[in-house]
Amino acid sequence: MGIDPDGEGEAIATLVRYTPADAPVATQAVLFVHGFTDYFFQEHLAEHMSAQGYAFYALDLRKCGRSRRPGQTPHYVSDLSLYDVELDRSLRIIREQTGLPVLMMGHSTGGLVLSLWMHRLHAAGRTRAEGVTGLVLNSPWFDLQGPSYYRSLGTPLINTIGRLSGLAKLPLGSISTYGESLHHTKSGEWDYNLDWKPLAGFPVHAGWLRAVRRGHARLHQGLDIGVPALILRSKVTRFMSKYGPAADVADVVLDVRQIQRWSGCLGTRTNIVPIEGARHDVFLSAERPRTRAFDELDSWLRWLPTSPEAGA
Repeated sequence: MGIDPDGEGEAIATLVRYTPADAPVATQAVLFVHGFTDYFFQEHLAEHMSAQGYAFYALDLRKCGRSRRPGQTPHYVSDLSLYDVELDRSLRIIREQTGLPVLMMGHSTGGLVLSLWMHRLHAAGRTRAEGVTGLVLNSPWFDLQGPSYYRSLGTPLINTIGRLSGLAKLPLGSISTYGESLHHTKSGEWDYNLDWKPLAGFPVHAGWLRAVRRGHARLHQGLDIGVPALILRSKVTRFMSKYGPAADVADVVLDVRQIQRWSGCLGTRTNIVPIEGARHDVFLSAERPRTRAFDELDSWLRWLPTSPEAGA
């Protein structure tokens, strides 16, 4: 995608396709976008969506997962709108390859990135023209978690440091609770590349968090994504500094009350479904809440074509 505007070499993104030999004929397509300290590895999600008749694609954003090159700061961007390049290009490739309507799906920070991009897409009159039908968000990051002073006093400080020294690492500590609840070498059932998704996460840089807070502020002003949205989240939050069984049945990363509060800012018909016993990534939860999350998703997908707000 050319030279990285943040000065870290060539900007590269990776579009992943799921191409099983026995897949049913697709009638829709879907593009999945991951969150921070993440990349696409959820093969069971691709299998499920394929079984529902979706041609499945996932995007590893620049400097993330498969896309990061030596010398690049993991996940670093100074503005979330920089991702528009790979999102636009991915949508174009999917439409060229399939000719199908496209559902967007995002997790955590990816949910914020997609919401902002879809607002710009709709403002430019491109939503229907480019076949985007809806948005599914899995625990989207819609506000800065923690005490209120993190937001009231911390945000101006983040903005200043991020503007003057974007690559400065913030002293937020290293907590592996969520990673330990997921990875099979610890307490979880999932296998993934720990170089691309370390248990304790990547360092948080001031310029990146400034970009996120600017994204939050824009969201809080109200967006119009132009299509219906489904938001899946855990029912409870439990912030834990060390792993324990409670981490397996709660969101230990984000405050679900903030997700509930700000989901109404998407500007169109929005369904919000709390999932009892779900983790931060509801599709990486234990079997029972994971099954419930897929059931809720499938029910909403059956309803989506009947909605007058659907983009295509």
